[in-house]
Amino acid sequence: MNGIKLRKRYWIIIGFVLLVIIVRLALPSIVKSYVNRKLNNLPGYTGHVDDIDIHLIRGAYAIDGLVLKKNTDAAKYPTLQIRHTDLSIEWKSLFKGRLVGEVIMNEPKVHLLANTHDPSEEPSKEHWTETVKALMPMTVNRLQVNNGRVAYLDFKASPDVNLHIDNMQLTALNLANVEKAATPLPSTVWLTGTSIGSGKLKMDMKVNVLKELPDFDLNARLTGVKLTSLNDFIEAKGKIDVEKGTLDMYSELKATNGRFNGYVKPFIKNVKVLNWKKDVKKKGGIFQAAKEAVVGLFTKAVENPKTKKIATKVPISGSFNDPKTSGWKTFIGVLKNAFIKAFTQGIDNTLD
Repeated sequence: MNGIKLRKRYWIIIGFVLLVIIVRLALPSIVKSYVNRKLNNLPGYTGHVDDIDIHLIRGAYAIDGLVLKKNTDAAKYPTLQIRHTDLSIEWKSLFKGRLVGEVIMNEPKVHLLANTHDPSEEPSKEHWTETVKALMPMTVNRLQVNNGRVAYLDFKASPDVNLHIDNMQLTALNLANVEKAATPLPSTVWLTGTSIGSGKLKMDMKVNVLKELPDFDLNARLTGVKLTSLNDFIEAKGKIDVEKGTLDMYSELKATNGRFNGYVKPFIKNVKVLNWKKDVKKKGGIFQAAKEAVVGLFTKAVENPKTKKIATKVPISGSFNDPKTSGWKTFIGVLKNAFIKAFTQGIDNTLD
């Protein structure tokens, strides 16, 4: 009798083990189907993932080939594309009594296409929240981005505009304030990258993402951009191009309760606009060359005689829904730099 009971127990154990194995083998397909369904439920978008792998022992799962595309996006340029994403429990936070996650994204690409916005198809906040929870069911405390790319594309401009930042490395820590930092801005974000024209981007930010409208304090630098790399953008917007020059930009921006203020300081050095032999052959001929000659004379006139740089300070203020800049103050800044006192190249650290 005891032998029969023992055999039953063995069969129960074997059955349970087989059930666990079957569930484990089926789980990636189940999760993949669930995630794909949630991505395609986002109004105005379609999306999919190629593969999902579950790592039960370390409390993680990996997503390969995530694509999220607006219905108005060009097929080659989806809104979001991530080669590989690893989502896992942040184990060290468990010792502090918090169940939070960490996310590592490898080679994410973000494409921002101009003139494709359709307000009637824009997802609500609830839609976005539901989609994010489908991908990461727990609060994220640490985010790491490796070799990312962000591009702004305008295919309706003439010529086409393609502005981008490559080789992006981003680290964001304490997003859920697991450390219980007694400060209004408990999280830290660092970002580096390489822009079009070989510019070097560096940004650091203190932020509170736990608010509905995040508060933040941001400093950013973009240095060494070759102006000739921006010719498509300059020609599309100003109908001229440049022959040489470099651009450096510095910015501070602070936001509190949905209101922000700050500035951008651009510095242009060794700019040359006119190439007579080339410009007279363009559409517009001698009139185009004359236009660029006038622009070239103006750029020389507003160079600071000591630094040989054109510079200004562009004020930024307002709210996220209604940002404002001042063209008049920007123009006065150009004159001030040229004829009164040169702007200091760098971050001012003057915002309250």
